[in-house]
Amino acid sequence: MVKATFGLDENVASAACYVLTWVTGIIFFIMEKDNKTVRFHAMQSILTFLPLMILIWIISAIVGMMVFSAGLYGAVGIWGIFSLIIMLIWIIVLLLWLFLMYKAYKGEKFLVPIVGAIAENQTK
Repeated sequence: MVKATFGLDENVASAACYVLTWVTGIIFFIMEKDNKTVRFHAMQSILTFLPLMILIWIISAIVGMMVFSAGLYGAVGIWGIFSLIIMLIWIIVLLLWLFLMYKAYKGEKFLVPIVGAIAENQTK
């Protein structure tokens, strides 16, 4: 087995890049200097989950401002729609998170559309 950061096997280190989403991605990207596979998974974790978290924070802030400005009863319909959108995004994030960890642990390189190619170019 190929060893990587912290003496972990390459597949374990690759999967660990996704454990705390973009946070562990940053840690492994900074710590791993040689293993291109681990660096790819770290960069893909950052580029995938950081924008998704920012999107959720923005939508949540918009909902909060609407509820605050319109009052709870005036924003119930809008709040419901945005809450549904946030919930769907969280479900997608959860499934993607589990899928990417599984693929990385199995030693497979799955490229998330758009960000996978960018991650690959950043780790050549």
